[in-house]
Amino acid sequence: AEAPVGTVTTILLILVVVVLVAGWKKQWRSQNYPPGPLALPVIGNLLQLRAANICKTFRKLSKKYGPVFTLYFGSERAVVVFGYEVVREVLLNRGDEFTDRGRFPLMDKYKDLGIFMSNGEMWAQTRRFTLTTLRDFGMGKRSVEEWVQEEIRLLLQELEQTKGQPFNPATLLSAAMGNTISRILFGERFGYGDEEYRRILWCLAENFRLENCIAGQLYTILPSLMNHLPGPHQTYLQNNSIIEKFLARKVAEHEATLDLAAPRDFVDAFLCRMEQEKGNPGTAFRRDNMYVTVFDMFVSGTESTSITLRYCLMLLLEHPEVAEKVQQEIERVMGRERSPSLQDRGAMPYTEAVLNETLRFLDLIPLGFIRRAKRDTQLGGFIIPKGCTIYPILSSVLQDPRHFKNPEAFDPRHFLDEKGGFKKSEAFMPFSAGKRMCLGESLARAQLFLFLTAILQRFQLRHPPGCPHLDLSPEVSGIMNIPRPFELCFCPC
Repeated sequence: AEAPVGTVTTILLILVVVVLVAGWKKQWRSQNYPPGPLALPVIGNLLQLRAANICKTFRKLSKKYGPVFTLYFGSERAVVVFGYEVVREVLLNRGDEFTDRGRFPLMDKYKDLGIFMSNGEMWAQTRRFTLTTLRDFGMGKRSVEEWVQEEIRLLLQELEQTKGQPFNPATLLSAAMGNTISRILFGERFGYGDEEYRRILWCLAENFRLENCIAGQLYTILPSLMNHLPGPHQTYLQNNSIIEKFLARKVAEHEATLDLAAPRDFVDAFLCRMEQEKGNPGTAFRRDNMYVTVFDMFVSGTESTSITLRYCLMLLLEHPEVAEKVQQEIERVMGRERSPSLQDRGAMPYTEAVLNETLRFLDLIPLGFIRRAKRDTQLGGFIIPKGCTIYPILSSVLQDPRHFKNPEAFDPRHFLDEKGGFKKSEAFMPFSAGKRMCLGESLARAQLFLFLTAILQRFQLRHPPGCPHLDLSPEVSGIMNIPRPFELCFCPC
């Protein structure tokens, strides 16, 4: 019997596609581009990527194809860079060739604006101004430490009110961390009971989860399709609009009371610079760039640090022997009465090791933030064409067994020498590295130290009754690892 025409047509189409893909792949290899698995039309290598733990997939592929290999995310070609040596080469040794930010579809609205998504001269001007202004308004100065100390005092009062009962600290920690960056940006803090502020914090936390869930990852791979479909990615965009309106109103309040001769905070400083740069068509000091820069700083300065501190508390609950050693160090250095200060850090190597190990083990940004080749270049002996998307996998560095003896375990000894002193590691780059590394690293590390030591000076951390263990694996894992919600008891010492 003859096969139906439709069946024959389908078979022919499949054969044509296979031949075309095979031919294209042969040409790709003949030009000495990085190798990689066969990709399907439209969806690329989507079926080969495990959304639940994409880094494990990358590790397997790197063993087969080497530390530099090609994948297709939908129809977009990307080069994955896996392993300490090649990641360091991309971020540090040849950072200028890979400085540009790659496309992140959920952030297309902010393309070429702010600190995170801009490139070229716009990025250079914004970065330079941000670094200078952060220094001028307290970063690394006593004033920021005083703000953090005040916030800690208020946080401890709230924790005391829980009276040792099970409590989810997520929103409270986000509010405290957000108030530090709000002081720098707007010159003000918000009350923990402020309903609008709590709504903004909820939107932030929800968006961190949404952009890393399966729907968020699909949006990154297939934006043209997903943009027309309902789903969590639409909620992400709506939440961003709520945050934008909140920040825009804060900027408007500053404009109404601006004194060009006496800027009070980051927003004032940007508005003053906008006035100075009027008439300069190439300036980065424009209203749209100001909004996105403030957005970038508020988002990253609030939720990332809060997530890290939250995860540190989870780890200490699961490792009470580590918490006990930190508390012994607190007792030895400042006792029970004096508040911790940044000057104590040098005398507390074990606490520093615990914080570093938390950052390493959390692996907050496992895929690294997307880069793009600025020009035709080579990497690992392969051709990397201009505009090619690059994924420098930070997880492959933070979990490298050559640098961390037991990378899959939480072990502060990774950052301690034989005498118990603090030991640095060149493979420790949770904030990325090079010119594109997080501008707020010093502020984040200062906050983590002060908040953690103040909490452990005042409280014992306990599991709620009937909940002897926590699941330390991420709730969602994509570009970022987001810990699971949990409760604990803050029991006064």
